[in-house]
Amino acid sequence: MKVRITEYLDIDLNKELWCCHKCGRELGAARENYKHFTLVYERDPHEIHKPYVPLESSPVGHNTSPDPEWCRILEFYCPDCATMFEVEYLPLGHPPTHDIELDIDALKIKHKMQIEK
Repeated sequence: MKVRITEYLDIDLNKELWCCHKCGRELGAARENYKHFTLVYERDPHEIHKPYVPLESSPVGHNTSPDPEWCRILEFYCPDCATMFEVEYLPLGHPPTHDIELDIDALKIKHKMQIEK
C-alpha cells in the first residue's frame, strides 16, 4: 500500500520504500533519508538570484545574491522522470538535511486499521 507523504513522494508501506508519486520509481529504504536516492544538482546561487548590481559597482560591497563561497543550492530529482522533490540552501560542507523522518510502524498500524473498517 502506497501512502502519499509530499506532493511527489510516496511510501510503499509493504516494501518500506520511498517512491516517486509521478512515475512510481522505487527510490530506497523509507527509514533512510530519501535525498540519498535522488539525482542531486548543485546550483550556483548567482544562476538563481541574479545580482541587482555587479559586486564591484555596489557602494556597500555586496548585493542581494547569496555568496557562492558561503551558500550552495541543492536540487533533488527523481532518477527516472526528473520530477523535482526538494530544493535546499545549505552552507558549504553541510550534508543534505534529513527533513522527513516518519514513524513507519505507526503508519502501518494506522493504515491497517483504516483498511479493516
